[in-house]
Amino acid sequence: MHTLLLQNVFKSFGLHTILRQVSLSLHSGERIGLVGANGVGKSTLLKIATGEVEPDEGLVRLAPGAALGYLAQTLEADEGQTLADLIDQSTGHLRALEAQMRRLEAAMTALSGDALERALIEYGEAQEGFERAGGYDLEVRIPETFAGLGIGYLPYDRIFATLSGGEKTRVGLALLLLKAPDLLLLDEPTNHLDFASLEWLEGYLAAYRGAALIVSHDRQFLNRAVSAIIEIDEHTHAAKRYNGGYDSYARAREGERHKWHLDYIRQQDEIKALRDEIKVGSHRNNNYRAHTDNDKFVRNGKIATHEGTVSKRVRLAEQKLARIEADPIPRPPDPLRFQGEFDPAALASRQPLSLENISKSFGDRLILDNISLTLAPASRTVIIGENGVGKTTLLRIIAGLEHPDGGARYLNPAARIGLLDQEAAELNPALTLFEAYRAGLPGLDQPLKSLLLNMGLFRYDELGKPVSGLSAGQKRKVQLARLIAGGANLLILDEPTNFLSFDVLEAFETALHHFPGPIIATSHDRRFISKFDSDVWELRDGKLASADVQAVIATQRAVSSITSSQQPA
Repeated sequence: MHTLLLQNVFKSFGLHTILRQVSLSLHSGERIGLVGANGVGKSTLLKIATGEVEPDEGLVRLAPGAALGYLAQTLEADEGQTLADLIDQSTGHLRALEAQMRRLEAAMTALSGDALERALIEYGEAQEGFERAGGYDLEVRIPETFAGLGIGYLPYDRIFATLSGGEKTRVGLALLLLKAPDLLLLDEPTNHLDFASLEWLEGYLAAYRGAALIVSHDRQFLNRAVSAIIEIDEHTHAAKRYNGGYDSYARAREGERHKWHLDYIRQQDEIKALRDEIKVGSHRNNNYRAHTDNDKFVRNGKIATHEGTVSKRVRLAEQKLARIEADPIPRPPDPLRFQGEFDPAALASRQPLSLENISKSFGDRLILDNISLTLAPASRTVIIGENGVGKTTLLRIIAGLEHPDGGARYLNPAARIGLLDQEAAELNPALTLFEAYRAGLPGLDQPLKSLLLNMGLFRYDELGKPVSGLSAGQKRKVQLARLIAGGANLLILDEPTNFLSFDVLEAFETALHHFPGPIIATSHDRRFISKFDSDVWELRDGKLASADVQAVIATQRAVSSITSSQQPA
């Protein structure tokens, strides 16, 4: 039986269609990843499943008696509530089932016959629900879950409102997992999780006995934690299912892109053949008529037969060409390639960029403490670290957008910096999409427009959209297009995987692989870090030190285990 069933769900806001004829089903033990470009309607679909948002059309059905747990991207709590209060609130149904079982145990000692039979049935149902929701090991699961999510250091008497945003997100996830509902709906559960917590959550979900529908942009998480992927298309607003994890999905999508390319080539060949047939047929009729104009008998006899045969073929070709051109296969995007002339010798004569003893504080808080870093001419460097430790500040200093309190920055005069930041601050909201892309780029409008369209990031009818109306994902693609077209020879990337659809992200990673200059990036994306083949540095407590990702995970896991063991019993 379906735990959750959606059939032909349609949803729009005003004139903007979000979901079109979306259908999906979830069974117990099934874990489905929900993916798609930023703003495509994934969170809306989760809210429709919870009943928080009503679809315009379609069926939404939850199995009778099934418990539903929903993790939004933010968690609300009453003022003054402690973690202990929230834990009790989250596990209240288990306490109630346990109390019901104790009451029935006491009552059954005095019952017999039909009354005892009914009590035994009620007890069995309560016990089954208690066991299914993890009631028997609840006292063990509470510290294990908090430690697994990297918040084992939080005392249970801590007031929830005093936590950071990342801590609140992780507490919300922990409370939902403790509830162990029949259906988990998770909206970006990997946000604010460190590497060790991500691995713990992947293992937890892989063994989860209920059903789960999970919105995520984390490719490694999707590869390990889900059994199928449903993608919502940003243009058709329809959903398509792919069995398996991310790697299976990526192979299927690559096969679809290859077929698209072949179909496009075949159609272009057919269009050329039809146009040639029309041109040759028309030319043949004209020539035949010219040769027979002086012969009245031929003109009235043979020419009519000949013209009729040729004209029929021409008409059929014209009709077929018109049908194809009314709904042509769109041109596949070109591979993303960074533009501009690149002279490796220009950056090899001196180091492209170096920092010496850089320090930076905000108020009394020291963010960067005597940091030194040198980029080699073709180096790849990734900086990792928890949210808020200063990674973005460091990149802005490297880019020359922020001044350090102390230390020196040396930039090779031949270096042309290309920056991909998180804020899209350089995009003027008063401009159109194309104007924002074109601003400051050398060259004429038409070649720049052709370059943009050939990237496959936008359709022609999207170029006139105002920047103020673009989603975060669309703004990110404008930034990416500017980066590719800008002719940079040194790239600075702040969380480059954020807000990009998987197709665009994979193409971007391929372009980065072929980029001949130095690249420095911050990232929390494990797949990006492993594919980037880079030096990894961790920023912690103001210091920058060479790091191994697996060693960082081991340290995170050890710290969380130690702090969770210090919780009061």
